[in-house]
Amino acid sequence: MEKIALYKKIVRELFVEIAAMSPSDESVQTQLITDDERGHYLLFSVGWEDDYREYTPFLHIDVNDQGRVLIQHDGTDLKVALLLAEKGIPKSDIVLAFHPLYQRPLLPDFAIA
Repeated sequence: MEKIALYKKIVRELFVEIAAMSPSDESVQTQLITDDERGHYLLFSVGWEDDYREYTPFLHIDVNDQGRVLIQHDGTDLKVALLLAEKGIPKSDIVLAFHPLYQRPLLPDFAIA
């Protein structure tokens, strides 16, 4: 399987697993948003909690055409980058894109861009 297609498959499977850990209830939905063609994957909480609007992305990952997996946002406590590595994506292809570019060299196992 082509590397990019494999990475998209791994990311999608991880998102399905994480979405199952965050079930919807009567007031707030967990929404899994995937775009396999363009490599975009998001998990959102959407709804109302009393008078408070819940509209929160808690995980966003992109798989780009260069074969990099960019973690744009990780609002979980799951250490998603390490889970992706355990599932077969080399750390050298995982970008912790939620860190500023100047900080990324401080995490030498992961890709800078």
